[in-house]
Amino acid sequence: MLPIFLSNHHHSSLVVRLVRVLRIIIHTVYGGFLGIVIMPSATARQRNWIVSHWSRTLLNILNIEMTRQGNLPDHDVTNTMFIGNHISWIDIHALNSVRAVRFIAKSDLKSWPIFGWLAKKCNTLFIEREQKRDAVRVIEEATASLKRGDCLCYFPEGTTTDGTVLLPFKGSLMQAPINADASIWPFAIYYPNVHGSANTEMAFAGETTLIESIWQIVSLNNPKVVLTFLPKISPHGHERRGLTIAARHAIANQLGFGHHED
Repeated sequence: MLPIFLSNHHHSSLVVRLVRVLRIIIHTVYGGFLGIVIMPSATARQRNWIVSHWSRTLLNILNIEMTRQGNLPDHDVTNTMFIGNHISWIDIHALNSVRAVRFIAKSDLKSWPIFGWLAKKCNTLFIEREQKRDAVRVIEEATASLKRGDCLCYFPEGTTTDGTVLLPFKGSLMQAPINADASIWPFAIYYPNVHGSANTEMAFAGETTLIESIWQIVSLNNPKVVLTFLPKISPHGHERRGLTIAARHAIANQLGFGHHED
């Protein structure tokens, strides 16, 4: 069951919004400094710590109250593919704040101002979703990355929603954990409003631009995110479709979307 929060869902004042935006800009510049000066010579463990700390600080700047549920992954977790539903760019920082991972993302993220550059610095694996052949390259790269002990994450819906639905899962990338004998770790992300229903103002979906989404989020007084880690799934003896259905079922069950499969 999803927790219900009893707190105000009023909007923040203009001054608070502008201060938050200024702090985001400063924090992003700081992220750039880390990417250029610190990250190249850091060990993998140090890089993970830096990314986690940066993401936690960003959530604090946005005044996002985060609830973590389930068996949480720590920095000793390796060779794992995290799979979750996708609502906002905040999803990435929510997961990174617990365990820094290598994300598989749509190639158009590269063109985002500053955030795209930071994504490249964090070793994001970009996929051209329109090109079927590109999935083969990404599966090979993801398999090699998992075999090296990396933790990866992809969002199998292939796009964001407003949090009130769960789209069908695309399962082609599930071949990577099968090839690498890696654990599949589903997680469910949810942004509740004051009554526990989905806070659609947190969603980065439809025609909303990144700037509009940031402004929407800084306008909220006390937004909340619930990140639930579900039981791990072993790839042994399974094909892609079975693993995809199992992961979607676990996430749908947690979010209360029933058992409809596509």
